[in-house]
Amino acid sequence: MVFPEPVIGLAIEPKTQKDVDKMGMALAKLAEEDPTFKVRFDEDTNQTVISGMGELHLEIIVDRLRREFKLEVTQGEPQVNYKEALTKSVKHRERLKKQSGGSGLFADMEFELSPADEAFLESEDFKNGKEKLQFVWDIVGGSIDKNYMKPIRDGFTSMMNNGVLAGYNIDSMKVRVYDGSMHAVDSKPIAFELCAKEGFKEAASKAGPTLMEPIMKLEVITPDEYVGNVIGDLNRRRGLVKNQEPRTGGVIQILAEVPLSEMFGYVTDLRTNTSGRANSSMEFAHYSPAPAGIAKAVIEKSKSSK
Repeated sequence: MVFPEPVIGLAIEPKTQKDVDKMGMALAKLAEEDPTFKVRFDEDTNQTVISGMGELHLEIIVDRLRREFKLEVTQGEPQVNYKEALTKSVKHRERLKKQSGGSGLFADMEFELSPADEAFLESEDFKNGKEKLQFVWDIVGGSIDKNYMKPIRDGFTSMMNNGVLAGYNIDSMKVRVYDGSMHAVDSKPIAFELCAKEGFKEAASKAGPTLMEPIMKLEVITPDEYVGNVIGDLNRRRGLVKNQEPRTGGVIQILAEVPLSEMFGYVTDLRTNTSGRANSSMEFAHYSPAPAGIAKAVIEKSKSSK
């Protein structure tokens, strides 16, 4: 089974220091039960961040921590899990040369960084989450020893967890290594791994990086007389109405796609706009490039929090 990636995150911490280990074990147990629930530690902010499929999902998780595990936790504001993507192809040469006392570190390579090919994105390994990086080794004549292929690949793969715009994950990309050089003494696996990491930072910023926001598929069932209110509210939230169909009992089904960042508190507003007579359900649809204004605000917020 293929499970969707979480689209919303929440920073939590125990109210007392003695509950840190207890919270870690409780979260591990909940993550084991639920494949759509993820836990990670953010080293930049020193916070435990839990991620799931929506506000309600995370509310239930926090409630279970209190009821089942007798843990009192404090929580931050929900945060959208954006992603980053590369849109252009760029060629780059990276040279690493460090000397400290005896032997140093040396690595030199030329590579092309670009969006992943369609064939790779359609492959089972990508769809099942086994591979995110399309890696092509085009070295001929031994300018870089094949033993350095794995550290180079590892270097690029690790950098996909921290994009160059705001530090969000890059879902897929292609790297083609086609030339380089070595030093008889100073070339080591760690040198080529570090070279790949530094090369990525330089090249990715020139490869048209774009912020991607999660778009949700929304279904609203509302009495006929409130359709105008519902659609007006969705338009204010950058929503795109896909379909309207009458249902039995004088109600209308509205199908729309709406950015997740605009959907916080939606259920409460929907009740207000329809005198409590409409209901809704929401699920992840896809990621889409964020508008320039939204992307700029997210990137600035990310930089100011570091």
